Amino acid sequence: MTTTDFAAMTGLELMQWVQTERPTDIPSIGRLLGMRFDEVEHGRIVVSLDTRPDFANPLGTVHGGIAATLLDSAMGCAVHTTLPAGTGYTTLELKVNYIRAARTDGQVLTAEGSVIHAGRRTATAEGKVRDEQGKLIAHATTTCMIF
Repeated sequence: MTTTDFAAMTGLELMQWVQTERPTDIPSIGRLLGMRFDEVEHGRIVVSLDTRPDFANPLGTVHGGIAATLLDSAMGCAVHTTLPAGTGYTTLELKVNYIRAARTDGQVLTAEGSVIHAGRRTATAEGKVRDEQGKLIAHATTTCMIF
């Protein structure tokens, strides 16, 4: 599929395209942070990234915004997989709970987002970020507006 086909794709088709094609020529937060789409299915997305020193907060651990971005992406993209072609969404609310710090030394952080409810006007989802040992780094919920 070409970029001209994006508008004709369902949300699931678009996320599957991103997973298989791994576009590096399209500017995105995923490209900036080095996100990988590991699993894509209807209502569920798993994304991961390798931490790096650029992600550090003043204390030397991964900035909370990295975990929040991973969660927002995983949950929002999970919602996107439920949408028909020509339908968009945006995050209305994001609630993140931070559990523990993550290192900036190249460890893999993995976020899973799952849809709780997909309605005509709003959708809700939940997500978790875990480190390589499976330890919970953060968890979140979101509400998205469908348009």
